[in-house]
Amino acid sequence: MDTTLAGMELAPTPPAPAARRTLYEEIVAVLAISLLASAAYAIVSLLTAPVKGVTVAAANPDPLFANQLLGFVFGLAPALVVVHLVRRDGEGIGVIGLTWDRPRQDVIRGTLLFVVVGLGGLGIYLAAVWLGVNRFVIPAPPPGHWWTWPALVMDATGAAVLEEVIVLGYLVTRLQQVGWTPIAAVIGSAILRGGYHLYQGWGGFAGNLLMGLLFGLLFLRWRRTWPFVIAHLLLDFAAGAGYLLFRHHLPGF
Repeated sequence: MDTTLAGMELAPTPPAPAARRTLYEEIVAVLAISLLASAAYAIVSLLTAPVKGVTVAAANPDPLFANQLLGFVFGLAPALVVVHLVRRDGEGIGVIGLTWDRPRQDVIRGTLLFVVVGLGGLGIYLAAVWLGVNRFVIPAPPPGHWWTWPALVMDATGAAVLEEVIVLGYLVTRLQQVGWTPIAAVIGSAILRGGYHLYQGWGGFAGNLLMGLLFGLLFLRWRRTWPFVIAHLLLDFAAGAGYLLFRHHLPGF
């Protein structure tokens, strides 16, 4: 086996500039869903851990907020992978409804969805809690910190982008492309959405299943993902803000 420098002549051929950008996207996406997050958390842990009786926390006095920030950034990594895949295949982000070319329409639709789903979802949630088939889920970061509200915004944004880009835009589109009927794709997406909310109890499952069906049917009509990202963000933020503002009036809090 050639171990000389001559043996290194078979290095990969440098790609064209456009292909290079695609490869950089791929590198960032792969690292973000694997080792980069561990490295970032390790750095925060090192900076805030006591070393010989001294805490090196001057550069980062609040590790809890740092972890919240890292959780937000790396929580978006799977959505980044989706964006990379559709761009690499030449389809572009328009295939999953992510082009930002109709912001006014998307914001209006998202806000209307927030009102409709918010009122209906609140009723389902309270009824489920009253019937004992749901758990009371605290929908906000720990209160009492300077970063509580910024963290709430990050949590709401991260959940909205992750769920709607992957479970709605990407999954419904790909299921249709592999031969599922539009309705079957919507039902599959809605069942998944309800399933990963089962930690909230059966009420959480039912509410999210219904929301998934509504979002899916509207996605088939609009072929836009942003209205659902906006609606989801507003729903999660409103739930968290309501808890933070009125938690002292809730039973047990």
